[in-house]
Amino acid sequence: MSRVSQAQAEENRRRVVDTASRLFREHGTHVSVTDLMKAAGLTHGAFYKQFASKEALVDEATAHAFAELAQRYSTGLERHDGQRVAAQRALIDAYLSVEHRDAPADGCPVAALATDIAREGGGEGREARRVYAEGVADFAQFLARDDHDGLVRLCTLFGALVLSRATKGLPISGEILAAAHTAVTEEG
Repeated sequence: MSRVSQAQAEENRRRVVDTASRLFREHGTHVSVTDLMKAAGLTHGAFYKQFASKEALVDEATAHAFAELAQRYSTGLERHDGQRVAAQRALIDAYLSVEHRDAPADGCPVAALATDIAREGGGEGREARRVYAEGVADFAQFLARDDHDGLVRLCTLFGALVLSRATKGLPISGEILAAAHTAVTEEG
């Protein structure tokens, strides 16, 4: 058997984490290691060379998903020359879109991972739960206006996205997105 170089091993690990992040957001953390590794284009055995357990991968993939989310709002601030309200509005527009509703693999980890994080054991000590909670707090902080309503705005976005995904294909799905958009973009 040929040995994999350190650079290739790091690339393989990055690919597995990225693939897991996407698959967990789309299908949940119950995705099997076999299916995950197949999607990453690697063997099942390669998993155990990279990760101590599936739980360790869930932790790392959750952190990866929240890092992607943080990068989105950071990029939005740059794109809007630091104008927070404009960056928030652009993110809200994208968040409450049909495209986001229909692409959970690339979407918000708050909505996509909530149920899995809630069901996992380990309580506060679980790394994925800690990362999730910090990610929620950071996202709410980004969404906050002067009156510190970030958690309310995040709950509205989250709830609307989950409900619109659950009713996809029915007229109410689009109505949910539109109603939430109006609610979070109204002044004051």
